[in-house]
Amino acid sequence: MFPLTEENKHVAQLLLSTGTCPRCIFRFCGVDFHAPYKLPYKELLNELQKFLETEKDELILEVMNPPPKKIRLQELADSIDNLSQNGEGRISVSQDGSIASKNSNLNVCNVCLGILQEFCEKDFVKKVCQKVEASGFEFTSLVFSVSFPPQLSVREHAAWLLVKQEMGKQSLSLGRDDIVQLKEAYKWITHPLFSEELGVPIDGKSLFEVSVVFAHPETVEDCHFLAAICPDCFKPAKNKQSVFTRMAVMKALNKIKEEDFLKQFPCPPNSPKAVCTVLEIECAHGAVFVAGRYNKYSRNLPQTPWIIDGERKLESSVEELISDHLLAVFKAESFNFSSSGREDVDVRTLGNGRPFAIELVNPHRVHFTSQEIKELQQKINNSSNKIQVRDLQLVTREAIGHMKEGEEEKTKTYSALIWTDKAIQKTDIEFLNDIKDLKIDQKTPLRVLHRRPLAVRARVIHSMETQYVDEHHFRLRLKTQAGTYIKEFVHGDFGRTKPNIGSLMNVTADILELDVESVDVDWPPALDD
Repeated sequence: MFPLTEENKHVAQLLLSTGTCPRCIFRFCGVDFHAPYKLPYKELLNELQKFLETEKDELILEVMNPPPKKIRLQELADSIDNLSQNGEGRISVSQDGSIASKNSNLNVCNVCLGILQEFCEKDFVKKVCQKVEASGFEFTSLVFSVSFPPQLSVREHAAWLLVKQEMGKQSLSLGRDDIVQLKEAYKWITHPLFSEELGVPIDGKSLFEVSVVFAHPETVEDCHFLAAICPDCFKPAKNKQSVFTRMAVMKALNKIKEEDFLKQFPCPPNSPKAVCTVLEIECAHGAVFVAGRYNKYSRNLPQTPWIIDGERKLESSVEELISDHLLAVFKAESFNFSSSGREDVDVRTLGNGRPFAIELVNPHRVHFTSQEIKELQQKINNSSNKIQVRDLQLVTREAIGHMKEGEEEKTKTYSALIWTDKAIQKTDIEFLNDIKDLKIDQKTPLRVLHRRPLAVRARVIHSMETQYVDEHHFRLRLKTQAGTYIKEFVHGDFGRTKPNIGSLMNVTADILELDVESVDVDWPPALDD
């Protein structure tokens, strides 16, 4: 059934005569069910014209199986990037590479500027889908987003004032919220078309997003009067090319008085000189996260790239030895590496390893079997004898919080080789075995003061176990609170860590080797080899 009734006829006739398209007429008449919007544009226009000519209250229209009429868009090239003009086509490429309409037979809507005309027809959707399919992303669903030129809000405001005035003559009212939003109508029409063409559902929670950005050459011309009346609404922003953003325009429209608006902007709005253009069609996938544990066997390997004053000090790092493989396999643009604490360049990480997580930004491949992840882990391990990875797995963003909780709350076990200036006997170190839960104060070490704030941190040495080596060396196994600076606990850092091994033994002590033997964080879950 045709969605308009006799009550709508006067408004529909008024809008149509001023250059408004059928779908926008439906919006202003409050048509909030989807089916009428989905009909091909030419069919809609014909039925609307018939309705306005008839004296009947309403016109019966079969919508279950509408005839296969459609606005014919020119046959574009395989990719939107390579579009070319032909004389009778409706879509062409402007000088800046954007997509625009060039068909003189189409009267561009004075409200939506063509958005609800050709830009929601099947032919346009197909061209967008070609771009999506050529992007190389893996996806099983998608979220579709659109960005419209900001002056659409101005033109809609003008049309609303016109319709409100006409309806007032009939003692009827029309609030701003009574108009179906342009973006809603656009999605009603295009979502089923995208879903059908790509063979996947539209899902607002999908990590894969397809975004279409529309622009119009008359944006400044249509909006500049608002900046003169409401200058506070239009402040330049570093990341915005124009002050006329949708939010700024809406803010100004909410502030401006109706009489001031009507003095400055035509009501009904004038027909535009051009149709909208498509500035860009972008595909992006939300980040995915990979976690595991790593062992580090080298005493000449930093955890992250070691670069000082722009100069690289060592050729590789734990981060790169792992992430380079992940970037390649997931086909991601970039990554962010994090771990449960960090070890110095000359410290090994043994035992069951240190938990780590890697955020892979905009990955093109996201679906892996557990066997494929195992093979990826093996590939990392075969590539270097400096590190090994275990328990590699896909995780959620939320799960990474378990790793960060362990940085301060859990315990860590270390093994250190210690030198003393004075000769010692086995009996000189045995008393350390009896010390439990020793509280120490650590002022930020001098060696990390350039990257950590100056503070005094209270830490706990839970237990110590000694092994005599010779009169100047012994091994010390420590279980400590996470976040303890072990090297400073041994040599005292010029008195900045109190007490320390040197002060406890009344000697000058230094650390020659340090190994992390365990990081007691129960994450990520252990996997079977």
